[in-house]
Amino acid sequence: MSDPVKERERPSPQEELPPSGELPHPPSQAAPSDEGGDLYASRKKIHVRSVSGYFAKLRWLLVWFTQLVFYGLPWLTWNDRQAVLFHLTERKFYIFGWVFWPQDVFYLAILLIVSAYALFFFTAVAGRLWCGYACPQTVYTEIFIWIEEKIEGDHNKRRKLDMAPWDGRKLALRSAKFAAWGLFALWTGFTFVAYFSPLDELLHSAATLSFGPWEVFWILFYSAFTYLFAGVLREQVCKYMCPYARFQGVMFDPDTLVITYDTERGEARGPRRKGIDPRTVGKGDCIDCGICVQVCPTGIDIRNGLQYECIGCAACIDACDEVMDKMQYPRGLIRYSTENAVKKHWGRSEIFRHVMRPRTLVYGGILALICLATVVGLANRSDLRVDVIRDRAVLAREVEGGLIENVYRLQIMNMVEYPRSFDVSVSGLDGIRIEGVERMALPSAATESVTVSVRVPPEAAPPGTHDIMIEVRGVDDPSVLVREHSTFMMPR
Repeated sequence: MSDPVKERERPSPQEELPPSGELPHPPSQAAPSDEGGDLYASRKKIHVRSVSGYFAKLRWLLVWFTQLVFYGLPWLTWNDRQAVLFHLTERKFYIFGWVFWPQDVFYLAILLIVSAYALFFFTAVAGRLWCGYACPQTVYTEIFIWIEEKIEGDHNKRRKLDMAPWDGRKLALRSAKFAAWGLFALWTGFTFVAYFSPLDELLHSAATLSFGPWEVFWILFYSAFTYLFAGVLREQVCKYMCPYARFQGVMFDPDTLVITYDTERGEARGPRRKGIDPRTVGKGDCIDCGICVQVCPTGIDIRNGLQYECIGCAACIDACDEVMDKMQYPRGLIRYSTENAVKKHWGRSEIFRHVMRPRTLVYGGILALICLATVVGLANRSDLRVDVIRDRAVLAREVEGGLIENVYRLQIMNMVEYPRSFDVSVSGLDGIRIEGVERMALPSAATESVTVSVRVPPEAAPPGTHDIMIEVRGVDDPSVLVREHSTFMMPR
């Protein structure tokens, strides 16, 4: 962030520079009144001022982490295939060493439950952490603003460029920006599709311009919305389109950590020279420089209190702390705190004790239990899955030798990524045996269906239905065993 003490570039017509040696003092941006105004206010474009500090570094750290994961995973290989691939054609989801099938939709339900409880937990603890640091809208908006700043300059230069008439320079800068945004958006759309269609096939299609229709549609669709949301709409997505912004209020309570402005310490606002004790001039620590508003991606003034537009990015904290350092005042005029902590002047230990309250402990405990159960379930996941369906077209029939036969269809799934052979056997009645296929060889991560005949002597059981057990056991590893219950019909 530039030094607010030094002389800035010539301000916009709405601003005036303060006397020499004082910090810039733009008019406070009070919330617009609804009285006598239009129902819908026209949008004023926000030129976000860059900021540096602890929370800015944390946001960029998460930008790098999330994008390295997103853009990097399709390039990783595992067992001679793409490490993470949701292969819709094969109806298989590959996630490193795991292969998930449509029958594993249970794990998707668990993932949604974990996501919901994580949302409840982190929101109850510290508000909109997801929105401020990891939400794709926040992440891609940060990237698009960074590209914009590199091409057009800082917030003042971008504002001047907007107001300037169209000429060769403006056309060149805007064309370069839009082209850079478009290329980045196209690469994002291509990467998104690479999670659902093998990357090597996509690269070949890109080299030969032979994309399939659904690939073209989704690349362009995802690219267009990345460009639209991060480059054009920006804060409007958070303010008007995202439902989380609307229901966040019911998830907060007076002990939730949120971005707060210390009114008691900051008021009354006003400019003054550097190093002056504000109490000697009848003012608070806030010098009304307005930089906290200039760095806000949604354009709000946090000094007006917590607002639903606040995404909790903490850019205003970094900006205010830097101004406090230059004024030689203590940091924390704007900080993460709770409503009760500000009113009752709590210290960090008291804040922590109230943040870890029954509500958050319950959310955290449930979240930990679900995660633990999921990990245990995945660790003990069987390498074999068997479904047995009795042929209902022919319930029972007599075959050669007077034996009674029932017919079953076995669907056997090899869940590991190497070929395996399985023995099939049956038990439950005297003299019962399988006729035909007793051993099956399956390729890696494959499903095969086979029809088997189960026969018993007529004297083995009286007429009616009888329980039997069909077993499928791995030849190379007898511990891989699945027993499926079924019934055998004896005719009258």
